Amino acid sequence: MTTIIVNGEDRTAQLKDWKLKYNNNKQLELKGIFHSGKSYSWPFTECQIEPISPISGTLLRKKGTTTFQEIENAVMVGNKYVLYTYPGNSYRYLMMADKAEIYHPADYKDKALFSYLVEMAQARVKSASTDQTVIAENLAHQLSKIIPINDTALHAYLAGNNARRNFSPQLIYPFGMNHSQIQAVEQAFSSQLSVIEGPPGTGKTQTILNIIANILMENKSVAVVSNNNAAVENVYQKLEEYGLGHVVAKLGSNDNKANFFARLPTLPNCWKNIAPRKEEIAKAVTEIKSHLHAQCDKARYLAEIEELKIEEKYLSQWMSNHSISSGWPVDKYRLTPQKSTDLMALLQSMKREKIGLAQRFTLFFRFGIIDTRPLKTPEKRLACFYALQRHYYRQRLTLAKEKLAHAEKQLVHRDVSQLIKAISQDSHDCLQAHLSQHLSPVEEINEGNYRRNFSAFLQRFPVIGSTTYSIISSVGSDNPLDYVIIDEASQQDILPGVFALACAHNVVIVGDRKQLPHVPAKLPFDITAPEAAYDCQRNSLLDSVLSVYGKNLPVTLLKEHYRCHPKIIQFCNKQFYDNQLIAMTRDRGEKALSLVITAKGNHNRDNSNLREIESMNALDWQEQSQRGFIAPYNAQVDLSEGYLGQDFVSATVHKFQGRECDEIVFSTVLDKKASSQSLAFVDDPQLINVAVSRAKRHFTLVTGDNVFTQNNQHIAALIRYMQYYADNDNVYQSPVVSAFDLLYEEYDQSLDTLKARLNPEDSNYKSEQIAARLIKDALKLAQFSSIQLHNQIPLKQLIIAPSSLFTSREEQFMNQGASCDFVLYYRVGKQPLGVIEVDGGQHAETLQAERDQLKQSVLDKCDIPLLRLRTIDSHIEEKIADFLNKALHREQTGLLVSPQSA
Repeated sequence: MTTIIVNGEDRTAQLKDWKLKYNNNKQLELKGIFHSGKSYSWPFTECQIEPISPISGTLLRKKGTTTFQEIENAVMVGNKYVLYTYPGNSYRYLMMADKAEIYHPADYKDKALFSYLVEMAQARVKSASTDQTVIAENLAHQLSKIIPINDTALHAYLAGNNARRNFSPQLIYPFGMNHSQIQAVEQAFSSQLSVIEGPPGTGKTQTILNIIANILMENKSVAVVSNNNAAVENVYQKLEEYGLGHVVAKLGSNDNKANFFARLPTLPNCWKNIAPRKEEIAKAVTEIKSHLHAQCDKARYLAEIEELKIEEKYLSQWMSNHSISSGWPVDKYRLTPQKSTDLMALLQSMKREKIGLAQRFTLFFRFGIIDTRPLKTPEKRLACFYALQRHYYRQRLTLAKEKLAHAEKQLVHRDVSQLIKAISQDSHDCLQAHLSQHLSPVEEINEGNYRRNFSAFLQRFPVIGSTTYSIISSVGSDNPLDYVIIDEASQQDILPGVFALACAHNVVIVGDRKQLPHVPAKLPFDITAPEAAYDCQRNSLLDSVLSVYGKNLPVTLLKEHYRCHPKIIQFCNKQFYDNQLIAMTRDRGEKALSLVITAKGNHNRDNSNLREIESMNALDWQEQSQRGFIAPYNAQVDLSEGYLGQDFVSATVHKFQGRECDEIVFSTVLDKKASSQSLAFVDDPQLINVAVSRAKRHFTLVTGDNVFTQNNQHIAALIRYMQYYADNDNVYQSPVVSAFDLLYEEYDQSLDTLKARLNPEDSNYKSEQIAARLIKDALKLAQFSSIQLHNQIPLKQLIIAPSSLFTSREEQFMNQGASCDFVLYYRVGKQPLGVIEVDGGQHAETLQAERDQLKQSVLDKCDIPLLRLRTIDSHIEEKIADFLNKALHREQTGLLVSPQSA
């Protein structure tokens, strides 16, 4: 019950009602309404109203609005009103209690992490160049003005929390879909923070648009931000193409805001009010998921078949070069690929031994082999071993084609593209019908007043566009939106990224760590971050978020790739994406790769190289194709414009990110006198990934002879890849054979299974197992990620053809089945780069010593380094790491590459 006392007299019983109000002089008064209907007002200073109680919390929001205000204190008066003051102002403001919502602020501004961000912002002001000072000062000012609201994405990020969200399973897809994109959209609504990694050509923008559509269906608001205007403009353009431009407020810089309010988009005159229900669309999406999965399977099987054919081609060439015929009738035993490699492992384990009773039993009961005469001698076993290799590829191809047929059968009666088109159209109609009922005009809205009635503004323009630098000035941290989508987050600096996180309750972070990274502002001194994950100088916003949350963050990789010819994107896939991408384009035998290696010489002049530009004259260009010339340096781009036709688009790699052309020429510029710093800049993995993935139909690499060989990073891998997958007319000479990966992977497994069963207590076996584990542990290190390991590879199968280099004894040694314990291959390009042997006590014996010398001689002649590990050695881990490092960075004289296009 409320008690009203005026000038010491209890007036409660006399009054029927009471109100607080301001008079014309802006003084607070109590207006008493008597039972007679008359009223009288007293200065509030003469009145005492009970109960009156302080309200904890310093953030005030009027119910039904989105805007928070920071207040100094608040009291509840008579359970009817809230009186509050602002910081630094003693004037008391009034609000009805049932309209006031008061919250406690988040406490992150008082903690070390936020203090670090403020310190970084201030340091950038001090170190900023003259033309960057205003930007740096604005950044520091905006950071200090952030209102610390609970449950914003910034609060979650600084605390390392990620709340689960309940999302509607009835999602729509007006912009199309695939298997990965559906997963990404679902994940975006399942957590407060989520990440979408969008490699080149995987439909990242399409995914963002579908997320926006579903936010609109829930009558919620979203900002789309990036560190640059181009990414946001791309979203604008797509929304306008689909007739949705009127939902977007193009804010950001003062110029952008002025242009937007000068030309406010109008609502459509004709809405589509009748549309499919969300439930019907959700049912169709559920039904199409299996077809989308089959579509991915089909693409995977096509890629597998292509890879098998290439490996089989190299195996056939090798057998032809060595005059090896498949004399053993292996087909009659109907061996599966797995049984083929199991039998290969058994034959390898027999070495020079006679076939014993146990082995005869195994051959009969496991493989159905009764007649063992074809396996009597080491030479015959080796012939059977090679016959099994060819059989393996035939069987793998048969199985892959059967799987492909099964996937195609699932798709044959359903036109998936038409199903997607139907779902997209229904989703678009559903969205338009929904917007027709929930968007309404806003009266007299302009640049000066839209923030004062921001809730109404958002109802009319629920999608906000801005750069991260301008989002707070456009929206304000006092008006947190429901969602923010941060595009190009791998290039996003943490500090302005924080502004976007402060402006929304939920965030979807979109980027690709494998493309060009952010370039942090340089400081003359180091400032240590309280936690490494928040280090502004070393991490992009995407890096930081992934490091903060680890496995507690939903991350979706968009896998289906639609831009490049399969042979082009498969390099990026193998080198950068751990073979997770699925090429949805078709390889129809087109010439997709050209490699131009210029003659040796010092052709680089001030970061330009005329020889590389002139060497392009020998190339055949496809008519009516869009062509791009890209290089790491502006000087080379400028030079090219005087020599290339007007149909070429020329730019540095950094300026080409986000663009594409039918044909791309990438000039690496450097020659052999290049500094290590220049090599590191040009041979950067993100730069190479972007350069290659700009090409849709044809990619040409123009580079110097052996310039990047010793650096042996990503351009060297690209050259090996292009040589391995080159057309038949490419002239490429090498004394070594590339790995038959698909075969060797199953062969490795068969060897491990057999050895564990036959020799569990054998000391040599144990030594090999220990060595294998140590080598595999070393290969997990980032600097050795380009290497893969295979076991017990026949020495002869490392040699591309018989050669006069080898003595008759060496030829005999190889023909008797000599093998290498461990062979190290490049993961991309599959060429061998080293051999590791494990030597037990028997290697001191005369016969074994002679074999070791023969193996050493053969490998030396092929320029393949050899490391011998003795079972009594110490510091084996260090020896392995040192060997791997030297093998990667040595001068490889044995690789002879013809200087012409592939």
